[in-house]
Amino acid sequence: MLIYKIFRANEWAALRREGTTAGAPIDITDGYVHFSTAAQASETAAKHFAGVDNLFLIAVEADALGDALKWEVSRGDALFPHLYREMRIADVHWAQPLPLVDGVHQFPAGAGFAT
Repeated sequence: MLIYKIFRANEWAALRREGTTAGAPIDITDGYVHFSTAAQASETAAKHFAGVDNLFLIAVEADALGDALKWEVSRGDALFPHLYREMRIADVHWAQPLPLVDGVHQFPAGAGFAT
């Protein structure tokens, strides 16, 4: 199962350059890297990245993260994936721009993303 991380362009560039990251500022504060499922990702973008352009959607294979990935109750009592270690560039299955069109982030069609 793929899970997703939304990064600002500079955060994605830093991961590519450094090879690891503790995540975005909210991840560092909370002590884990926040991820979303495909069904949760568009709401995450709307809530935490409203109006923000130059984002990247990063896909990671959940099973490859092992015991460092925990599913915990969060927004709306839903289970969200949280990574309790640094994210590694080797974790990235794929990454692509997450364009903002008319104020709405455009997720890949046909990949199970809620719209």
